[in-house]
Amino acid sequence: MWGNMMGGWGYGGYGSGGYWIMGLGMLVFWIGIIVLGVYLFRRNASHIPKGGVFNNSALDILRERYARGEIDSAEFQSRKADLERK
Repeated sequence: MWGNMMGGWGYGGYGSGGYWIMGLGMLVFWIGIIVLGVYLFRRNASHIPKGGVFNNSALDILRERYARGEIDSAEFQSRKADLERK
């Protein structure tokens, strides 16, 4: 009764037609979330090295082991000479 008296802005009529706008808004929201997720995944995936390990050269690894104290100077020099010959 009140819906007809108020020009169709109550239950039914024009008032219920606004729900499609909310549905459209939710669709846009979820598409935005998915696009953002794909963007962040691809951006972070570009920082992951191929094969799951960093492509350090053998000489870089040798320098790191020497810096950590895993090998002494004599062993470092010997292995460095071996690597430079190859």
